[in-house]
Amino acid sequence: MVRRSQHGPLVTVLMNTYNRPGYLAEALESVFAQTWPHFQIVLVRDGGCPVDEVVRRFSDRRLTFINRSENRGPGYSFNEALGYARGEYLCHLDDDDKYYPHHLETLVRAVESQDRCGAVYSDLYKVYCRVRPDGRRIVLGKHVEVSRDFDRMMMLQFNHVLHVSILHRKELLERAGGYNENLNVLIDWDLHRKLCFYTDFLHVPTITGEYYTPVGDSDRISVRRRKNVSDYLRNVLTIRTTRPPKPWPCVEDLSVLILTARADESLDRTLRDLWSHTFYPQRIYAALAPEEAAGWHTLVPNVTIVPAEAGSSLEARLDRMLSVCEGTYAAVVPAGLSAEMDETAWLERSLCPLLNSRQPREAFELVEATEGGWGAVFRTAELRQARRQYGRLPLRASLEAAGFSIRRPKTEDYPFQFDRMLAAAEQLQREGGWESAASLYAYLAEHFGNELWMRTQQAYALYKAGRFRQALEVLEPVQTVRPTVFTLQLAARIFQEQKDCRRAIDCYQRACRILDGTEARKTQTSAIRRRAAKPAADEPVLSSQESRPWI
Repeated sequence: MVRRSQHGPLVTVLMNTYNRPGYLAEALESVFAQTWPHFQIVLVRDGGCPVDEVVRRFSDRRLTFINRSENRGPGYSFNEALGYARGEYLCHLDDDDKYYPHHLETLVRAVESQDRCGAVYSDLYKVYCRVRPDGRRIVLGKHVEVSRDFDRMMMLQFNHVLHVSILHRKELLERAGGYNENLNVLIDWDLHRKLCFYTDFLHVPTITGEYYTPVGDSDRISVRRRKNVSDYLRNVLTIRTTRPPKPWPCVEDLSVLILTARADESLDRTLRDLWSHTFYPQRIYAALAPEEAAGWHTLVPNVTIVPAEAGSSLEARLDRMLSVCEGTYAAVVPAGLSAEMDETAWLERSLCPLLNSRQPREAFELVEATEGGWGAVFRTAELRQARRQYGRLPLRASLEAAGFSIRRPKTEDYPFQFDRMLAAAEQLQREGGWESAASLYAYLAEHFGNELWMRTQQAYALYKAGRFRQALEVLEPVQTVRPTVFTLQLAARIFQEQKDCRRAIDCYQRACRILDGTEARKTQTSAIRRRAAKPAADEPVLSSQESRPWI
């Protein structure tokens, strides 16, 4: 049941805790200090040491506590918590991280101000700390490591949204099937990737919380589990091949049609390369006669065997696959074609320009295609029609007869152009080409977004090039919208170079207040006072059954 109070929607904060009672209290305090009062917390103890004493400090009916002694993993715990969620929106908070007081209000107002995006996310400080023997954390530095505008192609390939930073509609997670309980790492990416099949995300470039990273040996479970490389890769491949329930309003499906006359090593190798070197959602088809497929098995997911006649031609097998495949796009891939070892967008280099093309009968060759092993990516309906009209002809001849325009993609057609140029700018910096790097950052900000991030990088490059006045001009709008420890320190250094000691001291002092938490505590105290002054009628009304503080 969706809850919307008289004054705004209810938000459910899902929390999971395991063996970190010393940090849990601070995480909970950060939720109760929110300027947005209409929230419910569902906290799950996923086994480990008891946290009853911590929870008892918060005698608030908005807190639901699921006290489970067995360790079942975060995916199971979040699904369990989801069963008690009553909010229209969901947020997530790890037990060792925290929100700033404006976190929920910032995200709720952002998502409610538009109707295009069902998910919004903010920026967070990554807090580097040293953990003392008694468990206390000594803050060493704070850095905004992730501040990127939403990019669906990037999300399909890897995560660029932090779990603690996101707020999304509850019904989207329900449509996506909840959390995958078989994953033990990267469950946030799995969640975000599935959500992007159904909605766009809105980036709110405001710092609304922080997450912690111990210097040295990290106690974060996600960090420790990444050290098992084979298990980590298993999680990655599982996530990349997950196909949430259809329909997908925001993602069009890809059918991969393997041209093969037998189930042999060349087919196995191509399937393995598709599994490990592609990321766009796909279902793979191979047309084989029953006797050809007898005894053959593959571990690669999402593979469908289409019955074919023994001894039939590759074109006849292609036509059989076209008659049953469901993807909007079709990639024709000859068995035996292989990807380079370090390639991560094998098919996507040809798919991406087709996604951006408006020509119905345009196709893009696979980059590795040869005369003896030719393949390309098409719009399925157009390819199907061409084969129906000219099925008596070989594949390429039928395409020519149907008037297809076929070309090989250029490097500038490939996905992740922003990341390629960003890598080039960083290489220029390493080589001392600071002014050239600054120009490239300016170009990226103008053509690819991520303006605050790129302006910060541009300002730093200008500073290193000795262009102090220009650096301050570039930095000014960043400081107005979202000053960080880094931008304040950078401005202070520039003011020092200009002999403006007063302004340098002001910047350093504000950076210190952020580092020691003074600014956050000041805001939190103000929020608590405002909440205490409000009448109880502003609170969301939950029945005794719905609140259930102890389970």
